[in-house]
Amino acid sequence: MSEPVPLRPDRAVMPYDVVIVGAGPSGLSCAIRLKQLAPHLTVCVLEKGSEVGAHLLSGAVFEPRVLNALFPKWKEMGAPLKTEAKSDSFLFLTKTKSYRLPTPPTMHNKGNYIISLGEFGKWLAQQAEALGVEIFAGFAASELLMQGGRVIGVATNDAGIDKHGKQTDRFMAGVEIHARHTVLAEGCHGSLTKKLIAQFDLRKHSDPQSYGLGIKEIWEIPSAQHKPGSIVHTIGWPMDFKTYGGGWIYHYGTNLVSIG
Repeated sequence: MSEPVPLRPDRAVMPYDVVIVGAGPSGLSCAIRLKQLAPHLTVCVLEKGSEVGAHLLSGAVFEPRVLNALFPKWKEMGAPLKTEAKSDSFLFLTKTKSYRLPTPPTMHNKGNYIISLGEFGKWLAQQAEALGVEIFAGFAASELLMQGGRVIGVATNDAGIDKHGKQTDRFMAGVEIHARHTVLAEGCHGSLTKKLIAQFDLRKHSDPQSYGLGIKEIWEIPSAQHKPGSIVHTIGWPMDFKTYGGGWIYHYGTNLVSIG
């Protein structure tokens, strides 16, 4: 096989079978499954955060069905799923009162777990690396590499560029990751994903996506008020009747509450 040639002469090239952009649960699960099915494949994951989990901010109620398929013995492996869902409540809020409503079928969480997505991402990264996946944290994929109308990989961002776009004495060219297959797992509104959607008109026959802004805090509360496994979802106040949205309160860990 001939040596890969960079599309930009000042950049080095690293060849892989598969490059995955984004070290969230989807990207890492993809890498893990590829190595489980075909251990000979070379797989790398690029993560723009300083470490895996740095951009995984959600506190989540997690359904372990996919994890059961990836790692049937995940409990013995120490996966950070420690707080099992115990109760579900669905409330309509006014400014001064709450009203209990029937819990919708999609919000029944028996068998699920309340987790820190950041902790879970770090654990998945450990499992991926144990299988031979190479993970590069702190490297943002800033460019899709195109050749002959197809994607042949991605390039990482250049370093040492001033605010006017000029190279400084600290300039360091990015690296081109050439791969037979490129997987974009950037999450919501990913920059490379948006470019690819526009270039190939991938949303032509799709329903429009909707996006929401989440605001979350983690509180530590007195143990007497802590109810591990309690899950509360709300609608109503402080939203008006024209605004889509809701809230949540998840009790998990040691006296912790995710609220937003």
